[in-house]
Amino acid sequence: MKYLNPFALLMIIAGFIWLACESSTSGAEEIEAADYTLSAAFGEFDTNNTTIYLDGNEVVIETNGLPNHTSPYWSRNHPLFVEPTVTSYSAMAPGYIDNFNGSYTLRVPANPQLAANSSATGLGAIGIAVSGSVIYNDQEGPNVPLDNAAVSLDYNGAHTGPQSYHYHLEPTAWSQDDGALIGIMLDGFFLYGRRDYDGNYPTDLDESGGHFGPTPHNPDGEYHYHIQNELYLNQYYILFPGNYQGTPNAIN
Repeated sequence: MKYLNPFALLMIIAGFIWLACESSTSGAEEIEAADYTLSAAFGEFDTNNTTIYLDGNEVVIETNGLPNHTSPYWSRNHPLFVEPTVTSYSAMAPGYIDNFNGSYTLRVPANPQLAANSSATGLGAIGIAVSGSVIYNDQEGPNVPLDNAAVSLDYNGAHTGPQSYHYHLEPTAWSQDDGALIGIMLDGFFLYGRRDYDGNYPTDLDESGGHFGPTPHNPDGEYHYHIQNELYLNQYYILFPGNYQGTPNAIN
């Protein structure tokens, strides 16, 4: 009988161990990848204006930037045009929504995490609303507070320019003193209306209007933001005046 020399035997055993480890690791990666699912909250986003899908461990949100509701900022021949109510033609910003039909893409983690440090929002889009349009912060421009442009906002707290129709305030077309889903912020956390899951105003919000708790789309609880129930200029509610508590991603 021939015997394998000890070195050859060790190589064979090492090969079996490597294959077993590789198979185990590959299986773990497949299980981990399979664990990522789209949040039920994405079912609230308008499917005519947005396309949302999973790409590995990220969610991709694509939008044309258009809202799905009425506004005086639509051109007069558009079926969603309405006369201005809280603003006036003379106070409105230039441009029609129709002129801003563009394309925005946001990639966020399917399972976003709180960052070690918060980060300030910038000018431009800081989130995407369920309507398809984008969310802006409480500034009108570099060192220009929203006060200077409040008269131009329509009944949804939105106006046009320079790159899109966008919201600054509580959008009453679908949310008014309630807990409706507003949209998703660039750090991947969802933004809800002023009321909590139980119908009451939350009392444990952090400086960004966020907390951990149940939502209409996740009764088990998750970190999420709310429109803070604090009056601005004695009559408005800013959508997001705080910092990101997660890591913001670029919107392209």
